[in-house]
Amino acid sequence: MSNTLVMLLAGGEGSRLNILVEARAKPAVPFGGIYRIIDFTLSNIMNSGLERVGVLTQYKPLSLMSHIGTGKAWDFEGRNRGIKILPPHTGEKDSDWYKGTADALRQNMEYLTRYDPEEILIVSGDHIYYMDYAPMIAFHKRNRADLTVAMMKVPKEQLVHFGTAQVNGQGRIKDWEEKPKEPKGSLASLGIYVFQTPYLLKALQGPAAVDFGRDLIPSVIKKDRVFAYPFSGYWRDVGTLAFYYETHLDLLNPRSGLNPEAWGVQTNLEEEGLRGDRPAILLQKKARVARSFLSADTVIEGRVEGSVLSPGVRVARGAQVFNSILMHDCQVEAGAHLDRVIVDKKVRIGKQASIIGRADSPNREFPGQLKEGLTLIGKGASIPSKIKIQGNTIIYPSVSGEDFPGSVMNQGETVRKK
Repeated sequence: MSNTLVMLLAGGEGSRLNILVEARAKPAVPFGGIYRIIDFTLSNIMNSGLERVGVLTQYKPLSLMSHIGTGKAWDFEGRNRGIKILPPHTGEKDSDWYKGTADALRQNMEYLTRYDPEEILIVSGDHIYYMDYAPMIAFHKRNRADLTVAMMKVPKEQLVHFGTAQVNGQGRIKDWEEKPKEPKGSLASLGIYVFQTPYLLKALQGPAAVDFGRDLIPSVIKKDRVFAYPFSGYWRDVGTLAFYYETHLDLLNPRSGLNPEAWGVQTNLEEEGLRGDRPAILLQKKARVARSFLSADTVIEGRVEGSVLSPGVRVARGAQVFNSILMHDCQVEAGAHLDRVIVDKKVRIGKQASIIGRADSPNREFPGQLKEGLTLIGKGASIPSKIKIQGNTIIYPSVSGEDFPGSVMNQGETVRKK
């Protein structure tokens, strides 16, 4: 495995996550209490025995770069091990930015050849999954493939979001459609590729190949050896608010297959302030907790059910938190009630505030991003006491009491700083 180079694509804007990516890249979005989304891919690389990783960043990368650091948390420090951040070769023109997955690799040709790898494994940093890449690389070699694409069966109604393929009896891809409205096949691409290095370098020399799924794969499947590697484990795209929320519910379901601890998922504990700086969970006498994930330094006096709480969360006496995601250092004051709410870091929920993420109408400003009856609260917001906020509402970061137009927020509204 030491002769395989990993290129991790972590530059996506992730705009469908709305204000969760206002100041961070999608792979840097917190997940599951103590992790970030990219931790799952980084841990898969580590647990697969791979040693060299290039991380392609672009969109608002600072928090992501700080989180990755030297790679120590994933054992990427050493004589023959290493992780390198590879931002775009930006200049004065928009064309200097990465225009697609293939273009991102093209701009880093020098890094691709530096270690003389036999294969190049390309992965994405914005999915929640567990995978040992070694069997896929072995499958690639066994089939003498030029390119191998990891694929899995998904329900037909979801195929519109993926590159899809039809294969022959040997697993060779014979037909490809990128995000088809009427898919012919049932296999969806997971955005995980293994290339023979000389083949990839030659393919990248053509300027027409900007994106692997949209451009490169359709152009080569008839003439080159392109195979589908069958994957059947847990894999989730968390690129929408609904998927992000539902995957957190999987974390609370023992039968879902999502188990970061059993998978050996690591995070940068020092960057998250978790290595020795956070005390243990504290449940006060009248606290009630059911079907929830609590992180270090959470203090619960009220009631928490079906929720995921990151370090530093406080739930005061008489407060109720149901079916919600609360990120680092949020405070839920006495008597407040939350149900189906996604709360970014350092948010204060005032006393007796009622935030119910249930609604029939989508968010009026972002109907395609928030329509499932959730409420989304941005980082550092302060929610007034006794306010009533209905579902499909978006509260922007750093909003305070004076920014709210009244004591009731009807469903589908959006509140920004004045």
